[in-house]
Amino acid sequence: MSRRAWILFVSVSLIWGVPYLFIKLALDDGASPMLVAWGRVTVGAVLLLPIAWKLGYLDGLREKRRALVAFSVAECGLPWWLIPLGEQHVSSSLAAILIASLPIATAAVAMRIDHTERVTGIRLAGLFLGFGGVVLLLGVDVGGQIDELLGALAILGATACYAGGLFIVKHNFANVNPIGATAVALGIASVMLAPAGIASLSDWEPGGAAVGSIAVLGAVCSALALILFFGLITEVGASRASVITYVNPAVAVTLGIVLLGESITAAVIAGMLLILAGSWIATGGGLPPGLGAIVTRRRRLRGAPTVQPGYEPAELGAAQPVTRV
Repeated sequence: MSRRAWILFVSVSLIWGVPYLFIKLALDDGASPMLVAWGRVTVGAVLLLPIAWKLGYLDGLREKRRALVAFSVAECGLPWWLIPLGEQHVSSSLAAILIASLPIATAAVAMRIDHTERVTGIRLAGLFLGFGGVVLLLGVDVGGQIDELLGALAILGATACYAGGLFIVKHNFANVNPIGATAVALGIASVMLAPAGIASLSDWEPGGAAVGSIAVLGAVCSALALILFFGLITEVGASRASVITYVNPAVAVTLGIVLLGESITAAVIAGMLLILAGSWIATGGGLPPGLGAIVTRRRRLRGAPTVQPGYEPAELGAAQPVTRV
């Protein structure tokens, strides 16, 4: 990759690894989950809409009003409320790891609503591997704590929303600019969440940490990150850009441990590794390099072809699910 591509890759990986930290800081300073969600989409819309309008990125969106409303609910409004709702009861590290199961959720949703995206063979095995990581986290790390279990389920609900949003994009926005569609979606979500967001202001005493965190979530983790991410896709293609999925959780876990004093258990490590490995395999990344080399060697010894369907990497430019928050 070029130097510009590496800068974009590192920037997006870091930026989309820090939202969980700022969500936790905002909650700890008294902001409600709804206020965090509304503030974030509003700040993002205020910054991104003028840019999209000036650059002509809003062209072709008028006739896609229904799809834009559905997209705004699935990608912004609902998950950005569910994530802080869940982080009231679980650590930022666990939230990031559960969101990293997005490729798993996407593959699961595809099995019901999109026949062209169905997974079979080794990719189906990856789906079950990643699902095993989620079960491990819920069963061992969360255990019998009802509030933590509900918080984790809220995070997984946000992940399911993201998965549904990917198919809305695939079937409705192929011929429009993604930055324009995202900017409009943020604006719609801001209007939809405004009544509940304004109502939540009545019992909130503004704190510097909460205000600053919401500002960072909207300006940096939403508006700026999306612009950089779409720039990365243009530079290297969607498949390579999607590798940030495997970097974000590590950033979030590190920040949670260093800055928030969160503990990390063996179950968390094992669950994260299972989810990331399952995500890699389920999205067509193939077997892990070491295992893949063993399979290739054995097939050569048997005189069989060295590449099988399901083992080859996804083609550059193919749509890949990407972890974001």
